[in-house]
Order: sequence, then C-alpha cells, then structure tokens
Amino acid sequence: MQYYGHKVSQTARFFSKKLNGVLSPMGLYSSQWAILMCLYCRNTLTQVQISNYLHVEAPTITRTLTRLEELGWVIRAEGEDKRERYVSLSPQALEKFPEWLQAAVQLEQAALRDISEDELATFNRVLKKMNENLTSI
Repeated sequence: MQYYGHKVSQTARFFSKKLNGVLSPMGLYSSQWAILMCLYCRNTLTQVQISNYLHVEAPTITRTLTRLEELGWVIRAEGEDKRERYVSLSPQALEKFPEWLQAAVQLEQAALRDISEDELATFNRVLKKMNENLTSI
C-alpha cells in the first residue's frame, strides 16, 4: 500500500530542512520564509489570514511574527477591531527579499532537476485535488 500523505509530508520536511540550510546563513528560517513569501505575494494581511493561508495555528504565527518584527522584517499595525492585527513587509525585508528569493528558487530548481513540464503539471493537478479533498473533510 502507498501512503501518499506520508510521502508528501516527508518530502515537505526534507525540502524545509534543505531550505533552512540555504536561508539560515542569511538569518532566516523556512517557517519565517513562508510568512514573508505569503506577505510578498499578498501584501498586507491580518494574522488570522496568514494563519489560515499557511494552515498553521494562530499562536505559532504570533510567535514567528514577533520574531520577524524583532528582526525588523515585518510591521504589525492594529486594525479597526483591537483584536485584529495587520501585517506587512518592512522596507528592510523588501530590500532583502530578492536575495532570499534567489536562494529559495535555486533550491527549488535543484529539487525539480530532470522533472518534465508535463510531470510538474500532473503534480500540480494532484496537489490541487488533494487540497480540495482535504478542504471538504
């Protein structure tokens, strides 16, 4: 029997470990990178929106955002509702982002070596369907 969820999880963990290897010399870790990438692609978001997008519990997001704020890479601001906090990338993060992105892209390119466009299209369709199925549970 194949355990696809386990394989996906193990691959994700292995990729994160390798990503930490290329980002940590820049003072960044994969869990932080996920938030920074999310903000870069989607601009300003609430902490709840980040948590929902990344499928990570709110307290974990809050701790990581606190660290990113201490590093000067995110800015948090109160929303209309005092419980709502908006998060965006700082000017310093926007300046460093191309360097971080280049490191992540180089790792991804290495991971995708010898995988055809057709295989990647199939992979994307399967992942999309798996996410849809999980959402409906």
